[in-house]
Amino acid sequence: MTSAIDSTKEVSDGRFHHLMGPEPLPAFHDELPDVWGRRWGAADEVGRLRSVLMRRPSAGLAAVRAEAYEPDMGAFVDPDRRWYWTGEDLPDLDLVHAQYDGFLDALRAESIDVVFAPDLDPSFTKAVYTRDPLITVPGGAVIGRLAPRMRRGEEQSIAATVAGAGMPILGMITGSGLVEGGSFVKVRPDLAFFGTSVRCNPEGGRQLTRILEPLGIRVEQVSLPGYLIHLDMCSVMLDDDLALINPRLAPYDYMAALWSLGIETVNVHPDEEWSTNLLVTDRRRVILPAHLPRTAEMLADRHGVEVIPIEFREMLKNGGGLHCSTMELVREWDR
Repeated sequence: MTSAIDSTKEVSDGRFHHLMGPEPLPAFHDELPDVWGRRWGAADEVGRLRSVLMRRPSAGLAAVRAEAYEPDMGAFVDPDRRWYWTGEDLPDLDLVHAQYDGFLDALRAESIDVVFAPDLDPSFTKAVYTRDPLITVPGGAVIGRLAPRMRRGEEQSIAATVAGAGMPILGMITGSGLVEGGSFVKVRPDLAFFGTSVRCNPEGGRQLTRILEPLGIRVEQVSLPGYLIHLDMCSVMLDDDLALINPRLAPYDYMAALWSLGIETVNVHPDEEWSTNLLVTDRRRVILPAHLPRTAEMLADRHGVEVIPIEFREMLKNGGGLHCSTMELVREWDR
C-alpha cells in the first residue's frame, strides 16, 4: 500500500502534471466546437446569421402618458427619465407586439435561432434594444457599459443570458469606459470601427482595443457628429465590399476608410434615414422595415440585394430599429 507521504511525493515530482497537461494547443478558437459547443461569435456583419440575442418589448411602455408630451421635442418624455416615445401619438402596444412578433417570424423563416434575455423591471423601457449592452467577435462576447442611467444594469442580465447560452465572455468594459454595440462595426476579420459619441467614449474604445488586440482585431476610432449616438444610425455593411450609408451623418473619415478598403458605399434615400438600421441575414440579403420602399428598391435594382420587408414602424418611436433590436451571437465565419 502506498503511504500518504509516498502519494505526496508522486504528485510533487511532476509525473501526474506531465501526464495530464498542460496543452496550450489547439488554441482557443480551434477548440470552440468541442469545448464551447459551437463556433460562437461573428467575424463580420454580413456572414450567414445563425443565432441572435433579443428581448421582448418592455411592459413599462404602458406608462407613457399624454401629459408628458413636450412639443419642442416632438416626444413624450418621462420627468423621471425612465422613458421617452417620439411622435405625437401614444404607443399602440398591440401594434408594438404584433410587429415585434412579425420580426420574430421573419427571423425564424430564415432559420435563425433566437435567444431571449429575460424580462426586466418595467422601468427598463429600452432593454428591447439588445444590440447595445455587448459586442460579439469570433469566439465570444465583450460586455459593454451603457451610457444612460436609465439603462445601467442591463449589462448584468445580458452577461448572464449569453453565458447561460454557452457563449464565452471574452472581456468587460469597466471604470469610466462607455461602449455600446450599436457603435461597433466589423468590416474585416482583423479590423473594426468604434464610433465615439455622446454614448460611447474614448476610454471605452481604449479598453475595447486592449481586449481585442490579442484576437488579432484592430479597432479604429471615429468621432460621430453632434448627438448621433451610434454608427448603425448612419451606416451598415451589406456585403464584404458594399455598405449602405447616410452621407449627411456618417463621419467622413469613416467613409474614406471604407473606400480605402475597396468597399463601395451607397446612399440611403434622403427621406428614409432609418434605412441603415436594417438587419443582414446573409451577404446581400436583409430584413428592412416595409415603410422604406425607395431604399429597398434601389438596393434590389442596382446592387442585387434581396430585401425582406416587414412592418416595424411603431417600435422605431421607442428609439431603435431592427439592428438595435438584435445582437448576433453566431454568424458563420472562417479562421
